[in-house]
Amino acid sequence: MTTFRMNLPNQLTTARFFLTGIFVVALSTNWPFHVTVGLIVFVIAGVTDYLDGSIARSRNLVTDFGKLMDPLADKIMVAAAFICLVPLQAIPPWVAILVIAREFLITGLRLLAAGKGTILPSERLGKHKTAWQIITVIFFLLLLSLQEWQGAGIISSTLLDPIAFLLPYGGRVIIAVTLGLTVTSGFRYLWKHRSLIDSA
Repeated sequence: MTTFRMNLPNQLTTARFFLTGIFVVALSTNWPFHVTVGLIVFVIAGVTDYLDGSIARSRNLVTDFGKLMDPLADKIMVAAAFICLVPLQAIPPWVAILVIAREFLITGLRLLAAGKGTILPSERLGKHKTAWQIITVIFFLLLLSLQEWQGAGIISSTLLDPIAFLLPYGGRVIIAVTLGLTVTSGFRYLWKHRSLIDSA
């Protein structure tokens, strides 16, 4: 009788699913400093995203499970974050819809490939896209967290005044870069694997 045991990269990938759940719970509550808690959890989840791929490549631990579940864990984590940021009025709904629609399309393509016995791994541009999506989420969570600290009287408003002034410009630039990579990487991935769609 054989037992199934995941390697370390796959354990980190699986942990990201659980961390995403904790993140959503944190941002869905009104506990004191709930955004700060969500920020910390999201950063930890982002670190696991970097570590699982790095460890898998350096130790030759790349598996079909990792190729499929690592990008899926990324997509669920990012989609959950963008959805949670909408009611907090950090990003407009159309931005979240565009990001999530892209992820659904690529996930559908991967499922189509899996049905044909093929595993489609992530590409470098897709990894850059995910990195910028994570940066975007952290950027807005950090600002919301600072507002929590200001509301609790831990930091003064004089510290946040310059940040509040730069927020509209910095936020727009980050969102523009993220959306550019999101759309470009999605179209490129679909075009590269268009034969799967033609034969479906």
